Amino acid sequence: MAGMGKRMRPHTLTIPKPLIPVAGKPIVQKIIEDLEEVCGEGIEEVAYIIHPSFGKDVEKKLVEVAEKLGAKGSIYYQHEALGTAHAIMCAKQSLDGNVLVVFADTLFKAGFKLDRSKDGIIWVQQIKDPSQFGVVKIDANNVITDFVEKPQTFVSDLAIIGIYYFKDGANLRNELQYLLDNDIKEKGEFQLTNALENMKQKGLKFEPGKVQEWLDCGNKNSTVFTNSRVLFHMHEANEKMIHESVIHEGSTIIQPSFIGKNVILKRSVIGPFASIGEGTTVENSVVGNCIIQQHTKIKNAVIDNAMIGSFVEYNGESKDLSIGDYTTTI
Repeated sequence: MAGMGKRMRPHTLTIPKPLIPVAGKPIVQKIIEDLEEVCGEGIEEVAYIIHPSFGKDVEKKLVEVAEKLGAKGSIYYQHEALGTAHAIMCAKQSLDGNVLVVFADTLFKAGFKLDRSKDGIIWVQQIKDPSQFGVVKIDANNVITDFVEKPQTFVSDLAIIGIYYFKDGANLRNELQYLLDNDIKEKGEFQLTNALENMKQKGLKFEPGKVQEWLDCGNKNSTVFTNSRVLFHMHEANEKMIHESVIHEGSTIIQPSFIGKNVILKRSVIGPFASIGEGTTVENSVVGNCIIQQHTKIKNAVIDNAMIGSFVEYNGESKDLSIGDYTTTI
């Protein structure tokens, strides 16, 4: 998660993209919680690969996310964006035993349990335009035969979604080290798919895994949509979505919506698909299909398809907003 999240600006000017909340929790926390359920036997360590500029406060929050699940939290730095293989090798001390590699800008609905007996599992999703993704080809026995990075001519529509399982983390580390030592790059970067291809050539069998739903958090619109899907699934599972401290004076909440701690709602309609963070006040407004972060004040507004940061003061009317932290409108 060392990328700077440029497609999510202005929201990533103050916090890294994986800490942006979706349905009341940071993206990376939801990913880890979902993976804990998938793993069955639990997670021993969460190794975060970040950029040094994220800062010590962010690092502390990340470690706390891991510790809440009973896991050790480790921080590693990628100083320069040199590709997926290089990024993973920044955490080489943690590559041992059973390893999951996860890219922290997508959420998923799993519906599966991890089979640790497999050499490796690469989770994929069938998509219309796979040209911006790594893809796999499979044979009649459901074994992956080829890995192709961002094909410009059609090879397969099974896109790699950024979740990988390796039975032997040390073997993965050795293959990645080989790429770095021999300066083996593709499209100017060290690619994980090259290591996967080498491992396959040596006899390891990788199988495709499939998720029920793959949810992107790459930009504002996709993140708002992902928020709505997560809220939908939470509502179906009867999860608690409104904190008991919420004050709503003459307001209506339409589910599914998430309302955080110490939120004040005055003469407003909230939802469906609204996420409102801790300490926020909404007054004389209609707010739906949006993410509003913490300690923000919304007044006299009609808001839809919106992301609004923390400590914002917004007074007005709009239907499609993307406002960063510490913004005041007049």
